[in-house]
Amino acid sequence: MPNPHDPALLSKAETLVDALPYMQRYAGCTFVVKYGGHAMGDPDLAHDFAQDIVLLKAVGINPVVVHGGGPQIGAMLKKVGVESQFVDGLRVTDKATAEVAEMVLSGAINKEIVGWIARAGGKAMGVSGKDGGMVTARKVERTRKDPGSLIEQIVDLGFVGEPETIDTRVIETISAAGMIPVIAPIAPGVDGETYNINADTMAGAIAAALGAARLFLLTDVAGVLDKQGELLTDLRPADITALQRDGTISGGMIPKLETCIHAVEAGCEAAVVLDGRVSHAMLLEIFTQEGAGTLIRAG
Repeated sequence: MPNPHDPALLSKAETLVDALPYMQRYAGCTFVVKYGGHAMGDPDLAHDFAQDIVLLKAVGINPVVVHGGGPQIGAMLKKVGVESQFVDGLRVTDKATAEVAEMVLSGAINKEIVGWIARAGGKAMGVSGKDGGMVTARKVERTRKDPGSLIEQIVDLGFVGEPETIDTRVIETISAAGMIPVIAPIAPGVDGETYNINADTMAGAIAAALGAARLFLLTDVAGVLDKQGELLTDLRPADITALQRDGTISGGMIPKLETCIHAVEAGCEAAVVLDGRVSHAMLLEIFTQEGAGTLIRAG
């Protein structure tokens, strides 16, 4: 028989009690979670992630997973002898690359995540933006200055898209049936072509369309850091603009934060950038006063 005075058992009970107000606050809410990066390739972290998602569903939150797969796409392209090119962090996607991306994202990765959730005791359904007309994409347009003439030139990224319209009914139906939607960032355009969408961008657009309580971007860093390397825990769009101007924020963090700003200004309550390499970081962010990442709110 367990010893009711065991400090370890008492600590577990206290943790649950401390989490209760947050469970009550978020019961019935929707959380959109972008999952990718190195955490996806680590079996232990993948197991922890699946457990976290199943726990959220069990306490009455509706998690929606949107996943990436850039490294896996790159590995498959290399295997089949297709060379990758990038512009501003986006993979230039010709017809062959688009076919490989869809195969990897909608096939191998999507069903692998569904399997992880099943092994953790949950039920998930894997879909892409194509299913049920969930997402209609438009072709991404980018420009860059020619180094010699400094004239802006249009760069053709091929079959790279961004969400134009989102029909949330498929997601809501899956969630209402007690399952967890797992979404691959692939969608058709009005031209009938298939487009590969950046997973952060897809997650942000879906979070806005659903009016999600939270958008979580799981990354390979602790969050947004100041110039001394300390975590910035609470930011507004104006703060982000100032940090970008003084060089505190740079590189790949800029498009992530732009995604967060777009999401919170379009209907998502708040967005969080946090470290997907830390076990249960999402639970620490949700169910503790201290949190674990950088929270972004509108205004």
